[in-house]
Amino acid sequence: MKDRSSLLKKLLYAILLPAILLVLWEALSRGGIISPHILPSPSRVFLRWIDYALPHEPYDAGKTHFVAWLFSGEMPHDVLASSMRVLGGFVIGALPALVLGLLMGASTFIYHLFNPLIQILRPIPPIAYIPLAILWFGLGNPPAFFLISLGAFFPVLMNTISGVRHVDRLLIRAARNLGASGHTLFLRIILPAAMPYILTGLRVGIGVAFIVVIVAEMIAVNSGLGYRILEAREFLWSDKIIAGMITIGLLGLAIDTAMSRINHYLLRWHSGHD
Repeated sequence: MKDRSSLLKKLLYAILLPAILLVLWEALSRGGIISPHILPSPSRVFLRWIDYALPHEPYDAGKTHFVAWLFSGEMPHDVLASSMRVLGGFVIGALPALVLGLLMGASTFIYHLFNPLIQILRPIPPIAYIPLAILWFGLGNPPAFFLISLGAFFPVLMNTISGVRHVDRLLIRAARNLGASGHTLFLRIILPAAMPYILTGLRVGIGVAFIVVIVAEMIAVNSGLGYRILEAREFLWSDKIIAGMITIGLLGLAIDTAMSRINHYLLRWHSGHD
């Protein structure tokens, strides 16, 4: 009972400020203080969001399965397209970053060999690569995957390096004194100790990948949430722009929540996690 009361209290705190802002926004819009062409009311945005989410064709049981029909609207298609690009680009960027980060963290020679180049490339935002991405890969998914992988690469890399280099040296010396081989030392000591840093890097990396995919879809592809917002801008559909932004926020929240749950599960042994 106490846990349920605490959960309801947290939920109330979470929705209180957004609810106040929505009521104020609606009042300002209905009162004519804010132009609906510049900032449409929440109710209008909600109706546009529903229209964006639902299929426009009537349901025909003889031609289409109900689930397929339900997800045939613009928004489910755009969410799926953006999600596939995020996951694909994230994997392409995170895997080499993880391998290189482990090597740079474990080997002083490899660290000093790669670190100058990494520090030169790291401050360059992925958006700056857009002209080169289009020149190298043309239009479509390839340049989007390239940009997203760049966005995911450096957070994963830097956190992995930091995690390996911050492993307690007493643990390493103790393992060596007990006769642990290099392979055992890496798998049993270094990797578990660095895992909180690595998972944090993965969480940050997929967040950056999600930001980059929206920009990439505005430039190089003709589907996805970013493309749909750009299309709405061309037609001055401000309500659809905001509906798309809300969809991006909800999808980003879902991805971050999933990563947080995975982190808590994998680090349930760690003192900083339940």
